[in-house]
Amino acid sequence: MPKVAVVILNWNGRTYLEKFLPFLMATRYGNMEVIVADNASTDDSLIFLQQHYPGIRIIKNEKNEGFAEGYNLALRQVESKYYVLLNSDVEVEAGWLEPMVSLMEANEKIGACQPKLRAYDQREYFEYAGACGGWIDNWGYPFSRGRVFDVCEKDHGQYEDAAPCFWATGAALMIRSTLYHQLGGLDPYFFAHQEEIDLCWRIQRSGHQVYVVPQSVVYHVGGGTLPRGNSMKVYLNFRNNLIMLAKNLPVSQALIKIPIRFVLDALAAWKGVFEGNGGYFISIAKAHFHFFYWLVFVKKQKSNLSKTTKQLQGKYKGCVIWDYFIHKKRTFSEIVK
Repeated sequence: MPKVAVVILNWNGRTYLEKFLPFLMATRYGNMEVIVADNASTDDSLIFLQQHYPGIRIIKNEKNEGFAEGYNLALRQVESKYYVLLNSDVEVEAGWLEPMVSLMEANEKIGACQPKLRAYDQREYFEYAGACGGWIDNWGYPFSRGRVFDVCEKDHGQYEDAAPCFWATGAALMIRSTLYHQLGGLDPYFFAHQEEIDLCWRIQRSGHQVYVVPQSVVYHVGGGTLPRGNSMKVYLNFRNNLIMLAKNLPVSQALIKIPIRFVLDALAAWKGVFEGNGGYFISIAKAHFHFFYWLVFVKKQKSNLSKTTKQLQGKYKGCVIWDYFIHKKRTFSEIVK
């Protein structure tokens, strides 16, 4: 039975730890270690853990490193065949871990996977952050089986097959530890948001696959740190998406797609202005400015990973924005037939 380290990155999440750790600790998988990596919390999270869960290992980061670097620093100190990056606001079902372990053990080409995510407050519906496996369209817009933009489908068994996808959600991401470190982990410049999509893109570029395992089910609260619509979240999503495209696309495609994305982003920014949300416009403008800053001052040397797009799984060749806003298609199965 391979060892699995379930690592929760915590930042002022005592309420979530108190609420959801009992479900995780009831997991019957025989070789699981639970670790809490704390990103310099200022609440009483650590006191709570020491009093109520003295057996849980705590790794302390000296400051709030964000999602990406917070996990990188912690996982350098963790030895296990598999890591599960689990959000503190996730409730796991009984038997949630075994289907993912079985899949990974059966196929060494699978580098990472995720469970099915349902919404904690609407338990029959898929949850925004990954639903039943992440996809991406031709222009870099992420969506999921069971979630397109803000529309989350009701789960009535329409996506019950374990299947390859483009990205696995960072809310409950299982990955081979050797592959995580081989690829350099999550990109620390991202800080938070879309860093798992970038990592999964690199996983595929390394010749591995990313899967969703619907037989494993968890429930995610979502938006615990930065709720949807938050200006910082808008900024990080738009900035990081452009950086991800620049990092992973072949140059010939990047030179075409990134300028078009700038136009589409500008339309979204002006739409925010007309709807009375000037902060949305400012966040996107900042994202574009800092993308150029990254391109000029931060971008690292090219990696030796393949940049071919022919073998990528979970990639939709169309434009999900066009399908959603013009053709009024609201579900994954309407868009990806």
